[in-house]
Amino acid sequence: MALRTAVLRHLRVPVTGSNQSQIGFLGSIRAFSSHDDHLSKQEVVDRVLDVVKCFPKVDPAKVTPDVHFQKDLGLDSLDTVEIVMAIEEEFKLEIPDKEADKIDSCPLAIEYVFNHPMSS
Repeated sequence: MALRTAVLRHLRVPVTGSNQSQIGFLGSIRAFSSHDDHLSKQEVVDRVLDVVKCFPKVDPAKVTPDVHFQKDLGLDSLDTVEIVMAIEEEFKLEIPDKEADKIDSCPLAIEYVFNHPMSS
């Protein structure tokens, strides 16, 4: 499903067929879909940092794009799971458990969200 969405996001289909007579002078213009709503890297960084800063056990002053959840912020594994769940909610994603277990820092969270085709 994700592959289909990624392909359809970049697919361009020209408008042709029997409806050209109804379109009038616009019939000779080729219409393409260029809907590209993928998030920029900076948007992802800002939103991930906001999620981490809003976590109750985190001192917002310590949060940077390079921060590690356990080593730098002193969070335990359950806190890390809660942050990953908050990131899923923020970006409307469902991160598989196997992948979520690997996300233990802001850089990994940012890379995962930025590279995910369904992030919004």
